Amino acid sequence: MKRLAIFASGSGTNAENISLHFSGNPNISVEVIITNNPEAGVIQRAKKLNIPFEVVTRKEFSDSTKVVKLLKDYKIDVIVLAGFLLLVPVALIEDYKDRIINIHPALLPLFGGKGFYGANVHQKVIETKSLISGITIHHVNEFFDDGEIIFQAACHIAKDDTPESLAEKIHDLEKMYFPVVIEKFVQQLL
Repeated sequence: MKRLAIFASGSGTNAENISLHFSGNPNISVEVIITNNPEAGVIQRAKKLNIPFEVVTRKEFSDSTKVVKLLKDYKIDVIVLAGFLLLVPVALIEDYKDRIINIHPALLPLFGGKGFYGANVHQKVIETKSLISGITIHHVNEFFDDGEIIFQAACHIAKDDTPESLAEKIHDLEKMYFPVVIEKFVQQLL
């Protein structure tokens, strides 16, 4: 059995989708959801799904001692970043080498890095008149959106697309692919 921790800072749609995908799976389970935002919608989703959640401050996360202890207490094997906005500290990356993955709402290496998240990404993609966008699932290293790419899926951008309509297309790709890619990734570790 491989045990997952999901890190999320926002509404938690991906966290919920991943949790539902693995509910009842005999080999993979979501054990805890960790957030840095005490007001995050992901907390209500965790409660609804009956999944334990933990809130850590930015300072506690940067220090990583508390986070590492939490992960050890929950016996976590793999960390999944699902809309988590803080840079992962080097100590945590070293403890979970090649076992932390993230999803980004664009086709990296384009439109990645500090400040490129959520609506900011979609706005920039539309402004540059890109013809395609998509999602990138990648390993996490000490830099924002810089780790080795595991998977990408693309969608076309229509002339009348807005950041909001593009976000809907991206959410559809996330919902379709993220849990499946996580499952394949974790199966390699079994």
